[in-house]
Amino acid sequence: MSDDSPRSAGRGLPFGRVLVTGAAGFIGAKVAELLRLAGVETIGADDLNPYYSPALKRARLDHLEGIEAPGDFIFHQADLSDRTAAERLFDSAGPVSCVIHLAAQAGVRHSLTHPHAYASANLDGFLNVLEGCRRQAEAAADDPENPDRPPPHLVYASSSSVYGANKDAILKASEPADHPLSLYAATKRANELMAHCYAHLYGLPCTGLRFFSVYGPWGRPDMAAWIFTERILKGEPIDVFGEGRMSRSFTYIDDVAEAVVRVAALPPAAPPAGFQPDRPDVGTGPVRIVNVGGSESVELTRMIAAVEAACGATAEKRFLPMQPGDVPDTAADTAPLEALVGLTPRTTVEDGIARFVAWFKEYHGMSD
Repeated sequence: MSDDSPRSAGRGLPFGRVLVTGAAGFIGAKVAELLRLAGVETIGADDLNPYYSPALKRARLDHLEGIEAPGDFIFHQADLSDRTAAERLFDSAGPVSCVIHLAAQAGVRHSLTHPHAYASANLDGFLNVLEGCRRQAEAAADDPENPDRPPPHLVYASSSSVYGANKDAILKASEPADHPLSLYAATKRANELMAHCYAHLYGLPCTGLRFFSVYGPWGRPDMAAWIFTERILKGEPIDVFGEGRMSRSFTYIDDVAEAVVRVAALPPAAPPAGFQPDRPDVGTGPVRIVNVGGSESVELTRMIAAVEAACGATAEKRFLPMQPGDVPDTAADTAPLEALVGLTPRTTVEDGIARFVAWFKEYHGMSD
């Protein structure tokens, strides 16, 4: 990661007001923090749903609102799957230069048992965000006082899970992603196609970010780092799926948030000469898709060893087969992200897990 980071409050960003959905979520709260530190006026929205502890979400908001930063922050509680609520949010936010859409129903395995929650949040909610951006784009085009006002750049969260049954050693956004293995993955792939449609119909610049196994301080309780840490500190056994042989491009939260902010500052350009709408490439025209993943694929056993080292204890392990919806390996092609914004996530799993465990103990009032 380079030194010219938007974490430095003195660094200017080409933003006016920015709307961040999912601002009480794991990634959203960190992104909003970086924007505030960079002096960007940030509108945050979240429905604070109980998929996991709303208290953790409120604690993230308290932390976000409590930091000393030059950028203002205004929060709205809103369910984006509610069309009227979404329209009210965009109306109250006013003109924005960028919408960073990170609100979604997360969790691969939860989608197997609660499919309707994913259709509501990830499909209806995303459509309402697209419509809000479309209305803003139309208003920008019709603004007589500012004829050069650009449409808002929509940056939205996709997922490495869209690659599904893809057998390539290195997962590239330019390759097909047509075999999702869970409804969660299918909704994320649908988001990419919906954004593609709006980009080409309405000239709306859209960037989808395929996140790979994000972890770190303020993470989610349903994720591996939290589950392993909690159980090891309690002296409880851990379930190791895939017999421990699965591998992931684990990606530290600070690297992810940095990438989001940098990408948000660079909306895709208009279609180049010779662009073929019937044979589009994900890196050209008003729409792009980029992987945001760690620079190495790490076997699950190495990640567990990092948690054990940070906790100072060895876990009792129950090795189990893979769960439905899981994929055996993910390895992100990070070259396009590096080319676009000069960043490749390089925080090692050992360093990142050590920081997470330290935060976990502090958050839960545990002493070493």
